[in-house]
Amino acid sequence: MTTTSERVTKPLAQQASQCVSQSVFDGSRLRVVLLVDVYDGAQQQFLEAYEQLCNQVASVPGHVSDQLCQSIENPSQWLITSEWESAPPFLTWVNSEEHVHMVEPLHSCVRDTRSLRFHIVRETGGPAVDTGSEERRLQASPRIGDGLIRHALTFTVKPGSEEAVAKILADYASPDPRVDDTTRLCRTSLFMHGNRVVRAIEVRGDLLAALRYVARQPAVRAVEEAINPYLEQDRDLDDPESARVFFTRAALPAVHHVTAGQESPDAVRHALYYPAREGQGMRLAELLARRDVAAADDPRGSVLRSTIFQRDDIVVRLVDARGELAADAGQDAELTALLDGGAVSSMDLVTDRRSPDA
Repeated sequence: MTTTSERVTKPLAQQASQCVSQSVFDGSRLRVVLLVDVYDGAQQQFLEAYEQLCNQVASVPGHVSDQLCQSIENPSQWLITSEWESAPPFLTWVNSEEHVHMVEPLHSCVRDTRSLRFHIVRETGGPAVDTGSEERRLQASPRIGDGLIRHALTFTVKPGSEEAVAKILADYASPDPRVDDTTRLCRTSLFMHGNRVVRAIEVRGDLLAALRYVARQPAVRAVEEAINPYLEQDRDLDDPESARVFFTRAALPAVHHVTAGQESPDAVRHALYYPAREGQGMRLAELLARRDVAAADDPRGSVLRSTIFQRDDIVVRLVDARGELAADAGQDAELTALLDGGAVSSMDLVTDRRSPDA
């Protein structure tokens, strides 16, 4: 079972900075809410699948408790809530191959799901569960965001196909940035390093609505079909299960974002790829997050904003900086010890598209 590495140092919430707009590393408790829409008539099947899943999740490091609720108005609507010691152990589990296989029994009875994750800021009454002498850690203060949600996808293509794939990914018509009255596509940046592709998106509004909107666009669908023969992981976009598994494995969540609160006409977007040693991805991401907080607090620094994406042992740092940014900037023995091969790689920009009013 994949486990979360020990903490690098004290939680970010204890470090004075007004720049952090998103982070999973403040050490506070996490509440996960999963909204589930079950097929009519499949309620008992869903309940049995949940009970099997619940028994398995109970042994996952960092898991505290969970509840299953059914709507009193619509028997097809269910709610699963769980509490975790902090965000890193949950993310380590939910992004693992173990989780992919663990939730398979749910797919045949579930029409749709929506997952929401929250740090616990305040609570009333006593502890929800008996935690012994352990102090319940709450988020110290509310975070102030910039209105953007960041997410990325990563996958690999067959060696030797990189040039053809880059051309396909660069040559397509951007969809209309307006998703609906409340959601808008703001920016899409696509990078490659070797045969690895990383596509980072910025959305204002509902991320899930934006992802579904993009997937329906004919130009985007044509690009996805065109790169299919080059993918190392096979997928069939006409098979919902095949597509779901592919994009589940490709998801590269943003675990930290920091901004210096400054703008510059000379800002250049960079992507750095950090291949972590086995089991060290979350610890590496946390180390980079701490350094980015310090960099953003430095008014003389070149870093304007930075987002860290991490899944398993893949860590990508997307940086907007004044001018060039050395691929090994800040690399030292502490960082090198967490890298597989000890090297940080600068990724090649394929395309960077912004909506006119982003």
